[in-house]
Amino acid sequence: MLTGLEVLLQNPRRHLEGGRVGFLANPTSVDASLRSGLDLLHSHPEVNLRLLFGPEHGIRGTAQDMVGVHEGRDAATGLPEVSLYGASFASLSPTPEHLAQIDVLVYDIQDVGARYYTYAATLALCMRAAARAGVKVLVLDRPNPIGGIQVEGGGLDVGLENFCALYPVPQRHAMTVGELARLYNVSFDIGCELEVVPCQGWRRGEYFDETGLPWVMPSPNMPTLETAIVYPGMCLLEGTNVSEGRGTTRPFELFGAPFVDGRALAAELAACDLPGVTMRPCSIEPMFQKHARRMCGAVQLHVRDRRSFDSYRTGLAVLVALRRLYPEDFAWRTEMYEFRDDVPAIDLLTGKPAVREAIDAGCDLDAVATIAAGGIDVYERGRDAALIYD
Repeated sequence: MLTGLEVLLQNPRRHLEGGRVGFLANPTSVDASLRSGLDLLHSHPEVNLRLLFGPEHGIRGTAQDMVGVHEGRDAATGLPEVSLYGASFASLSPTPEHLAQIDVLVYDIQDVGARYYTYAATLALCMRAAARAGVKVLVLDRPNPIGGIQVEGGGLDVGLENFCALYPVPQRHAMTVGELARLYNVSFDIGCELEVVPCQGWRRGEYFDETGLPWVMPSPNMPTLETAIVYPGMCLLEGTNVSEGRGTTRPFELFGAPFVDGRALAAELAACDLPGVTMRPCSIEPMFQKHARRMCGAVQLHVRDRRSFDSYRTGLAVLVALRRLYPEDFAWRTEMYEFRDDVPAIDLLTGKPAVREAIDAGCDLDAVATIAAGGIDVYERGRDAALIYD
């Protein structure tokens, strides 16, 4: 099993053509021996590395979600670091001045297989800027850690485009980031000069722990593969006043609030007959963010069969159950979310205000799930041509 980084290093000149290189990376940019891709590229005699770019959470992956990252210089190499996550939507893209310093922008970040995860959106914005500047984009591909087969969720209504959903692809998209780049470039008309360096040895049905690669946390609240498995559905809780488990040791697997009765919520969810998962009532006390330092009734998801588990349907079931059990206490988030404050955060996550409206109206899970599906026609038409792996 070789990642795109390791394939590139076998013959850098073939892909970089001796050009000036910008490197968009974070702590997941490592080889199978956990050597830093930044160090490997910087020390390689055939790589002219000029500029570093960091996504949300920063090049070192230390900043919490939705916290702006400052620019600086890398201590080891002395290279300038450009932050692509600042205080405004404009800060999410490289400027023409940045791109004028390079000929090739190399992207090497581990994705987690969910539409909301902002690294693929950063790539898409870089591709847009590169297309205008005439800069080549080179994606060093990595496996989709939750497999490349199971698709979950729906699309995105016009006008709801945001940093968690630039394009109407499903919440669990079942593509690698290299495949997503190919889809974005053609089906969504970016049209940059794009090359994807594929992994060698990955098959679509494999989860990350079947690849033999070491897991490096892609972000502070994505500590394990198990987190990534539940994330496509449980990230929906970011659009509510219920803790999604940030500030605990098992974010997105644990969730709760001071007004929640864990036993009652677990029983309500058990009645939904959700495949592949068992709900365990518990208590949590998050150390930061929602309900910090407060005791919360909670539930933990225990995924027993990940190939039958439907994370997105499970996340919708949690929202339906919370609204039904706690109509006076449960609420949708109203604060700014990923640079937008004109619509509720939950609408940005589901891509469809009708989902929120159906839950508020007391519709059952099947009705809500039906409303949440669909709207991925462009994705479905372009997906096969964008796929790389068997």
